[in-house]
Order: sequence, then structure tokens, then C-alpha cells
Amino acid sequence: MAQASAQFKTIEWPDLIPQEDLDALLNPPEYITEVQDGSAEDQISSQIKNTISAATNDRYQQALVSTRIKPELDGQPVRIPGYIVPLEFNDDQVITDFFLVPFFGACIHVPPPPPNQVIYVNYPKGLKLDALFDPFWISGILKTSLIENDMATAAYAIEMQSYEVYAE
Repeated sequence: MAQASAQFKTIEWPDLIPQEDLDALLNPPEYITEVQDGSAEDQISSQIKNTISAATNDRYQQALVSTRIKPELDGQPVRIPGYIVPLEFNDDQVITDFFLVPFFGACIHVPPPPPNQVIYVNYPKGLKLDALFDPFWISGILKTSLIENDMATAAYAIEMQSYEVYAE
């Protein structure tokens, strides 16, 4: 499968984020940067309250839930590293639908990343994972398609053509 990856352009997760959202995420407001680890403000419930109250007028909070995409990526052959969050699998535990996310534990142990940092993958052939903490290179045709699920929302989808265990 490694030979097939040469026809795909390698991208990184920030490449999926429109510049305005990326700028907002890279320059968080003071109420985020001045929070001390372990303080009451650092607790998840406080973060949720801040998100809800600020989401309507705070550019940083808007970027955290953004479904904005880069339309020029639609239909592009790409290769991107990420972690698999299984959505559907068959009786043999072979995964046929999953989200690809930029970090381990997203959607499972921690809240999901912004929708423009989640990629939905349907792979009818299926793949078998030894461990969820193993990252993979996923290659295929990227689509700008909003997919909503109970677990997360994805602003992109990939018509997966190949995969391989991640190696730099």
C-alpha cells in the first residue's frame, strides 16, 4: 500500500482549517491563556460554560466549533496521518466506518475537535485494528461534506483508497 501513497499529496491537520479560524486558534484570548492548571476555571464544566456564553461573539470559541472548510480541497487526492475512532464494524470486528482525528482519544476520552478537524471515512472493505492508539496514514479523495453523528460532526470525508501504519 505504501507505493500508492506517492500519488497523494501529504497534508497536515492545519491545512484543513481556513486561515481566519487558524489565526483565532493560534492566538487564544487572555481568559484562556491566563488560566492556571488545576484552577476552577481549568475544569471542564467551566470551559463548557465559557464556550456556550462566548460562542456567539468570541472568534476563538467560534473556531473551536467551526464547520468552515477550504473548498479548494474538495476532490483532491490527499494523504493525512491520524487516529481512528470506530463508528461501525462487522461481526469480525472489522471497522467499516470511522472518524479520522488529529489526536488520540478525540471523541472518546475528550470532547471532539472542531468539525473541520474531523474526517469521516467509509471503507466497505474494512480494516482491523490491533489498538486504537496506533496512528495511520489514510490516503484517498478528500470531500467537503458535512457528516453529523452522535459522537461528532465532520466537515470533511475521504473516499479512502489505502491506509498504512503511521511512520514519519
